[in-house]
Amino acid sequence: MAGTQSRSGGLFTGLVLISVGVILLLHYYAHLDLRTFFGNWWPLLIIFWGVIKLAERTVGRRFGGGALTGGELVLVFAMLALMGSVVAWETGHDYLEGVDVGGNNFSYDLDVAPKTVPQNAHILIRNGRGDITVRGTEDAQIRVTAKKNVKTWSETEADRVAKDARVEITQNGDGYEVQPAGYDLKDRRVSIDVEVSIPNKSALTVRTDKGDVNVSDQLADVSVTAQNGDVEVRNAAGDVSIELHKGSAKASDIKGDVKVSGKGGEIEVNSASGSVTVDGDFYGPVRADKIAKGLRIVSARTDLTVSALSGHMEVGSGNLDLIDAPGNVALRTRDNEVNVENPGGKVDIANRNAQTSVRFTVAPKEDVQITNSSSAISLTLPGSSSFEIVADCRNCDIDSEFGNLQPTKTEAGDSHLTGKNGSGKGPKITLKTSYGNIDLRKSAISIPAPPRAPAPAAPTPPPPPVIPPPTEQ
Repeated sequence: MAGTQSRSGGLFTGLVLISVGVILLLHYYAHLDLRTFFGNWWPLLIIFWGVIKLAERTVGRRFGGGALTGGELVLVFAMLALMGSVVAWETGHDYLEGVDVGGNNFSYDLDVAPKTVPQNAHILIRNGRGDITVRGTEDAQIRVTAKKNVKTWSETEADRVAKDARVEITQNGDGYEVQPAGYDLKDRRVSIDVEVSIPNKSALTVRTDKGDVNVSDQLADVSVTAQNGDVEVRNAAGDVSIELHKGSAKASDIKGDVKVSGKGGEIEVNSASGSVTVDGDFYGPVRADKIAKGLRIVSARTDLTVSALSGHMEVGSGNLDLIDAPGNVALRTRDNEVNVENPGGKVDIANRNAQTSVRFTVAPKEDVQITNSSSAISLTLPGSSSFEIVADCRNCDIDSEFGNLQPTKTEAGDSHLTGKNGSGKGPKITLKTSYGNIDLRKSAISIPAPPRAPAPAAPTPPPPPVIPPPTEQ
């Protein structure tokens, strides 16, 4: 009997330890957020426990035993307490990051000798706390202007804390590093703001723990990793990569591709000649304008792919707006009210729990497929469009403004519409939803204003009277 109990208890203990170890590894090395994981997926713990007990019951039937022991309960609560302590420590750490340490601010200018470097050198800029501003120039030098800021209760204490703080430019192999030195970078009392001029053909990497980053006028690739702060990149000719953990990002006038990943606040990308990818959970709105080679948005509830964007895109606050997308549109989302205006290519949209509206200003040339659940679909097309349509609506109604396309309805309350509009061969349109109506609308036709009547011509003045010449006496 003792051997049987050891078999079942060993199975449970082993699986619990393995699972907790895997979760912690994913948290530290694969950016798994334990707070989000347990907040959204805590029922998996019950399922996991049930699977283990079913397996143990099978073992118990074969060998006898399999009952839950006090040691197993202690192990479960100990593992939960371990993961809870990790969450509590990180929550407290994030909270303390924003707490004012108190005291007065004291600032000191730093002198940093410039360093001559190759035009195409790789440059790494590190910082603990403080803002970073980087500008590309045609000079083959790294120039640094820095200011160290100390917050203490007395100037004497500030002088002591800031005494050895400095900024160094060092060579590391083929690259060069700009970073603070002479103090503990985790000291919340000390921050160093740096302004750096570098050769504009140099590949740039920036890493900072706390502070804003501003990069401009670079011809090579730019990579920024910011733990806590806002990032802005302007006028870059290479690819731009931004990784955030807390903060917002903005990129404008970028000739290469743009990628923003991680988590944080607001994201905005304007005028990119390459592609744009936003991968992560950002609670602020995500905006994009004029993206030549397409757009990809990947988050917990949205997967959007647009092959080209000549207009505007915005995701946030339960809305997803897409205006003037001449390429294909593929969207998978939920709980977002979708509004697509003037798409030019194939449209494939799947939504849940929010209305989906698509409006064509010109006749569609590619297939359109819209699927929704528990909400409505609205599709607007020019009346002269040629297309084939199949629309199905479960427990809801279909309303069509096209006279030759009228729905039928079953006794169960389902509606169906099928047919063809126009004389030519057009794309296939498929609409499916449940518990939400389908509206098929015609585009409003603008009637030109009648031409204005010409203004009456001014009356021609009468000719002057003719006076006869005087006669001779």
